[in-house]
Amino acid sequence: MTPNKYNATVVQKIQIRPNLMILRVATDEPRTKFAAGQYTTLGLYGYEPRSENSEPEAIPSKPDKLIQRAYSIASARHETQQFEFYISQVKTGQLTPRLFHLEVGDRVFVGRRIVGVFNLSDAPKDADLVMIATGTGITPYISFLRSHIMERPESKMVVIQAAAHQGDLGYFSELSFLNNAFPNFYYLPTLTDADETWPGLRLWIEELLDSGVLAEKAGVVCDPQKTHFYLCGNPIMVENVSKWLSEHGYEKKTRKTEGTLFVEEF
Repeated sequence: MTPNKYNATVVQKIQIRPNLMILRVATDEPRTKFAAGQYTTLGLYGYEPRSENSEPEAIPSKPDKLIQRAYSIASARHETQQFEFYISQVKTGQLTPRLFHLEVGDRVFVGRRIVGVFNLSDAPKDADLVMIATGTGITPYISFLRSHIMERPESKMVVIQAAAHQGDLGYFSELSFLNNAFPNFYYLPTLTDADETWPGLRLWIEELLDSGVLAEKAGVVCDPQKTHFYLCGNPIMVENVSKWLSEHGYEKKTRKTEGTLFVEEF
């Protein structure tokens, strides 16, 4: 067997739910400074064991093949040798069940290139920002906030995070802390299947936008001239909210257009 390409070590694993975890790894060599919101690849060989609660692979892996997938980085942009990832297990997948089997001290592959155009560089520093997420789509926003929240005091920054249950709200404690610590940051979690103990919003994202909660809670208006929107998460959510925003004057930012709606495609 040829030598493996592993170049990083697991330094922390936080199991949030059976199929959700935060994984922190230290690379053997530092990477170049990156832009908050970008992504890199993680990889393991097909011979690595799978998690105990995984299911048979939909497509069997080859033992000697390095299985690689792209993951957004949650770390601040100045962290160039320790990287944090928020990962959801696909039980029949090739890579995530193997990632979920990792423990502190285990080795893993981390790509040398960090890429992606889902960042704040096109949003003026005085523009208000609304970042909407479901699932692991919260990850790039954590990097945004860890990297830039202190650099944008004139910009209102809002995170709308939707989930079924409170336990599915990744980074809930950190976002709640920021909500209390920074006067220009607003955290609006909303649950679609909350129990009686949940004191917060119980709206679908489009309902939340229609309800005027943004203006009421954060003083932010859905106006392309004043507010930039970021969407990341479930493709159905992205499609539905993109449609809602397009009906309110928003145009998607592309390489050819200067829109104020930014979408990270999963």
